[in-house]
Amino acid sequence: MKSVFVEQINERDQVDSLFLVRDKILAMAKNGKPYMTLKLMDRSGEVEGRIWDQVEQLDGLFKKNDFVRIRAKASVYLGKMQLIISSLQPIAESEVELGDFLPVSACSVSEMLGEVHRLIDEMHDADYQRLLRAFFEDSAFVERYAKAPAAKSMHHVYLGGLLEHSLSVARLAVDVSRRYPRLDPDLLVTGALLHDIGKVTELDYARSFDYSDEGKLIGHIVIGVEMVADILRPWSDFPPQKAMLIKHLLLSHHGQYDYGSPKRPKTLEAVVLNFIDDLDSKINGVQAHLDHERQAEGNWTSYHRLYDRYFFAASTPEPPTGPMGCHPAPQPEDSRITPVGKPVRAGGESRTQPVHKNEKSRSQARSQAPLRASLGEQMAELNFSLFSAGEEQPK
Repeated sequence: MKSVFVEQINERDQVDSLFLVRDKILAMAKNGKPYMTLKLMDRSGEVEGRIWDQVEQLDGLFKKNDFVRIRAKASVYLGKMQLIISSLQPIAESEVELGDFLPVSACSVSEMLGEVHRLIDEMHDADYQRLLRAFFEDSAFVERYAKAPAAKSMHHVYLGGLLEHSLSVARLAVDVSRRYPRLDPDLLVTGALLHDIGKVTELDYARSFDYSDEGKLIGHIVIGVEMVADILRPWSDFPPQKAMLIKHLLLSHHGQYDYGSPKRPKTLEAVVLNFIDDLDSKINGVQAHLDHERQAEGNWTSYHRLYDRYFFAASTPEPPTGPMGCHPAPQPEDSRITPVGKPVRAGGESRTQPVHKNEKSRSQARSQAPLRASLGEQMAELNFSLFSAGEEQPK
């Protein structure tokens, strides 16, 4: 039974608890003696462990992704918590509760999936609706989609993170479409829900979060396009231009070649998807950093390597009951995706938006939080270059 979590460790504590070994590195000190650095994790976070004595004997007892019981003293070195390990014992998986070691989204999976299905049911475009149903009525796919994290280390790094992130981007897609009527809302929502589907294969999340061999060699963008192509291949009646537009959204959602994007956004929907995907991932990443250091002294967080900066934490409000984005506020009753009867673009053609027989309940079911201003105005105030040129884009 796990007794102490990472978030509970304070300097000078004597720690005796179970951890998952996320990484294990052997190195040589300046005096020629070997030492070992471990990355130890549980559902509350990660802490570095150091072994200075009996390194060779302990090395053979365990490997990466094993569970271990350690006895250690906590100390702070260069502003970072470390555990100086005095003893270590491997623990069988049958003796641990997996939920103690992998972080899990605080959002309800069933509620999030329910909202995904509502978004699909409310679509006007039968082709995009059919494609999404092919994915979200596949129980094997949904099981992986609902369990996967959205990334290894940068944002939504917890089980259920992929579903939470994709749904959050879909909510933003709905909001933006209300304010820019030239957008095709059904295409944009389709792209939002599918843009990261390749991560169900790219990431390995059975124990710790890491990249699979396919993820390292191919990547989630290409994997996702292949998954869409596999669904569409036998559908001879699916409009080729719509298939092309969907694939372009997946291929371009990272925005720039430097961030691993095979193509840059070249449609209105692709431009928007790149921005709202980036916006949601960065808000989650910064918020997680702020929440992790909420108990720290002073007005500033520690240095965040990926964001290449410190963050001012004094003005950050206490977190809500659930994580950001779990419970969107209801929409006013007169909210619409597009005005009734207004021509909108779908797959390069013009069509007239039909009057939905239950438009009022439709807008309420979406339950999207209204933006305080147009997205364009908000984006003008944001710096979308949070990362230095040498850092990886958080996707």
